[in-house]
Amino acid sequence: MDVVLRGYSGYNTRWALKVVETGEGVFGGVRRWSGAVAGDSDSVLRRQRRVPSGSDYIGQVVLEDPLKEALFPIEMRIGEERLPEAIVVLISPPPIDENARLLHPFTENVLGLPERTNQAAGAYAKACVAVAGECGIPAVDLWTKMQQFPDWQKAYLRDGLHLSEGGNRIVFEEVIKKLREAGLSLETLPVDLPLIVEIDPNEPLKTFQK
Repeated sequence: MDVVLRGYSGYNTRWALKVVETGEGVFGGVRRWSGAVAGDSDSVLRRQRRVPSGSDYIGQVVLEDPLKEALFPIEMRIGEERLPEAIVVLISPPPIDENARLLHPFTENVLGLPERTNQAAGAYAKACVAVAGECGIPAVDLWTKMQQFPDWQKAYLRDGLHLSEGGNRIVFEEVIKKLREAGLSLETLPVDLPLIVEIDPNEPLKTFQK
């Protein structure tokens, strides 16, 4: 199985929905499973993006209820329309180390406040898990999982937001666990071409004629 890693930097869930709707990018080739990280860019605080009163969306910001509204069609389009045989796994945002975010701001931080908080990330993680439950699909709750370990801020994050090597390992292990629970593992994957032990060394090409 070929594994394709494709990130859309800074995309929120509504923008990702547009990618899915076009059928372009990574969603055009996945067949066995697809993992979607939801809620990370959505959770940028409104104070950082000057969201008008009464608005639920501007720039990257998507509030928790609209996040759910965007995730439902994403799951439907990936899981039912574009890739009906694929296992879709929703992945929540990780926890946020607010002190580290102050040290590594994306832009000039005139307010002196982090653009994300751990509490806000937790709300989006909860929304992500709730949508997965309602859709009957697996979810990886990184926000909860990572905080079960001491010193998670330094062990799993490199700048308070993006994952370190240890953080990526947690994602890998949790996704593999969910795929196994759904019946997809290295042992169960179909082989598209003969294995070396199945090829006759005296007449190797005959193996490919079967």
